Amino acid sequence: MSVLHEGSEPPRHRGPVRAPQSLAGGLLLVALAALALLLTRDLDQGTLNAMGPAMLPRWLAIGVGLSGLALLAAAFLKDGDFLERWSLRGPVFVIGSILAFALTIRGYSFGAFALPGLGLLVAGPLGIILGGYATPEARLRELVILALSLTPFCMVLFGDLLNLPIPVFPQALTSLFPADWSQKAVLRACAALMTAGAIVIFLATRNRHPGPVDVADHSGRI
Repeated sequence: MSVLHEGSEPPRHRGPVRAPQSLAGGLLLVALAALALLLTRDLDQGTLNAMGPAMLPRWLAIGVGLSGLALLAAAFLKDGDFLERWSLRGPVFVIGSILAFALTIRGYSFGAFALPGLGLLVAGPLGIILGGYATPEARLRELVILALSLTPFCMVLFGDLLNLPIPVFPQALTSLFPADWSQKAVLRACAALMTAGAIVIFLATRNRHPGPVDVADHSGRI
């Protein structure tokens, strides 16, 4: 039996695929890009001066697809790692967060079942929190603060500054604000409230999360 000595090179992969991990990652990215392009094929791209709803997701999909092709090329040209065992937790929560976002932002109906459109106001935090639980190190406090910070930024960027026609909040929410307020005024108010909520949660709970835990090393000292 051969022994791998210190300083010696690891055994090379046999066959044309030299980096199975890069091959799997490249195939996944290309598949995701193809799916995104398929789903946005009927949307208007617009121009740089008047961006349509397909502009950002379509070019992001193209970028992801090109990255996947680069990984596929590297899998045949450069030695890499073998595929390792992985848990289903990550893919399940990531796919679940995407589905939850898609079903809640515009609403969904199937037969007698109908889910109202809740807009980015609800779909954004829901997708962020669910996606965050893809890792075992996820903490609800950090995810809530991230969701309440990132969602209003996206609301103002896409709904206010770029004027993209995406649902931002449920229409029933407008009844809670003065009748003479415009849609953008309601959007800005909701974004400000969410940002304030993130700040309040951060300040109120910053001293409650557990500190570092001392762990005994191999020498027996703590």
